[in-house]
Amino acid sequence: MKCPYCGHEETRVLDSRVDSSGFTIRRRRECTKCKGRFTTYERYEFGPIFVIKRDGRREKFDRKKMLNGIMKACEKTSVTLEDMEKAVDTIINKLQKSGNLEVSSVEIGKLVMEQLKELNEVAYVRFASVYKDFREIDQFLEVVKELKNEK
Repeated sequence: MKCPYCGHEETRVLDSRVDSSGFTIRRRRECTKCKGRFTTYERYEFGPIFVIKRDGRREKFDRKKMLNGIMKACEKTSVTLEDMEKAVDTIINKLQKSGNLEVSSVEIGKLVMEQLKELNEVAYVRFASVYKDFREIDQFLEVVKELKNEK
């Protein structure tokens, strides 16, 4: 593994941990030359999944794009990056288990909302406001009432 700081090709693993989902290994590494430390993730790789957008376009599923959306929703909350990564892994696992090579963006949005509801209610409402394209305050109130009724 190349060092991201100096490009040296020899690094050593300081620590390896399997996340709670069992699908990702997190490794802390150190460069043998510059002593820079960094983290790598090892995941299963399955065939490509294509996302069918609302306008009918198809694009290759992008894990980073989903993680960025979840990170935006979780901004200024107590949700850790590790929890966000686990949520993305859980969603991807569900998509891969379904066996469908093409999945609608609507279905993916529903899966993200399920995970965010478990992680943080504020993040859930933030994501829902973008996903459901809220135009009025009443739409926010409906989602908040729904959350309160579930408790």
